[in-house]
Amino acid sequence: MTELDGGHARDVLQTLDSGVALVDPDTWSVVFENASFFTWFAPDGGDVDAALPARMPGFDPSPVAARIAEGRAHAFEATAGSGARAKTLDVVARGCRIGDRDLIIIQATDATKRRQAEAMLDSYSKMAERNARDLQREKERVEKLLLNLMPRSVYEELKQYGVTTPQRFDSASVLLLDFVGFTDMALSRDPAATIAELNDIFSAFDRITELFGGERVKTIGDAYMAVAGIPEPTPDHAHNIARCAIRMRRYLERRNSASPEQWRCRIGIATGPVIGSIVGIQKYVYDVFGPAVNLASRLEGAAEPMQTVVDAATYALIGDDFQCADLGDQDLKGFGIQRLWALEGERPERESFRPGL
Repeated sequence: MTELDGGHARDVLQTLDSGVALVDPDTWSVVFENASFFTWFAPDGGDVDAALPARMPGFDPSPVAARIAEGRAHAFEATAGSGARAKTLDVVARGCRIGDRDLIIIQATDATKRRQAEAMLDSYSKMAERNARDLQREKERVEKLLLNLMPRSVYEELKQYGVTTPQRFDSASVLLLDFVGFTDMALSRDPAATIAELNDIFSAFDRITELFGGERVKTIGDAYMAVAGIPEPTPDHAHNIARCAIRMRRYLERRNSASPEQWRCRIGIATGPVIGSIVGIQKYVYDVFGPAVNLASRLEGAAEPMQTVVDAATYALIGDDFQCADLGDQDLKGFGIQRLWALEGERPERESFRPGL
């Protein structure tokens, strides 16, 4: 290597941070190397005549020779050192001619910090993606929870504006259901089993209410309240809530026939104006207020076990399509004398078909 020995080029190459070596393509012996290359790929055991494949772990001469024969450079990655001091190197091999000799110039650049930065960015990216997925799951969980507390249209308004506007509905139907003897049942049985059964029953009621376009407003202990006609007004709200009551009672009858534990309910249905609104600041609850709510409570109290009692306004809307028994006039606290009817079922020719109900 007289062209390099004693020349300025040799001195320049020795000052580079990159590792540079000239290699004989026939023997793959190193004919020149700068200090950086020697430090990274020092001969094992001091064998200064060791060929490049013995000094560079994982080096395969075949693809390098093939690529250079095509007149192209060959890039690959190599590792120098081990453990905490290991370095990752980007290596490029290309053919060159110096004087009358065809050689291969190998240039190695320390890519450790760049690889570490890339790994860190990759880790941050994966963490950000994981956090985004976790955030989306949490958002969906919160949305599902809020939709259990309020109608979707109310939730959408709350999400968009941060507040909701109380709404008055001139005509809606309210169903209030309560269980007979629940307190004694809860005290005499395993509380966990009782609550589990109550949860199953209320879950079935939710499905029935949703099926007929109603909204479960709330449960209070063993009481279940549902409405039809809000928050989306519908002209057949009384029919829908009556169908809910019939299916709820039918569900309990089927459950009781297959279980030693008997769940008997009273149901009151009233129709009239109501106001629907979110109440609370830290704990949101969607609730309905108005005479129809109070009247439904009085009707539920006037019902016999497994009976549904409706008021005159409800009967006026559903009387042609449902079988109702006249219960006569009764004095209801806060409402005076009221004409009541017992809802018995849909007329066969008008009964709406719902599989399994």
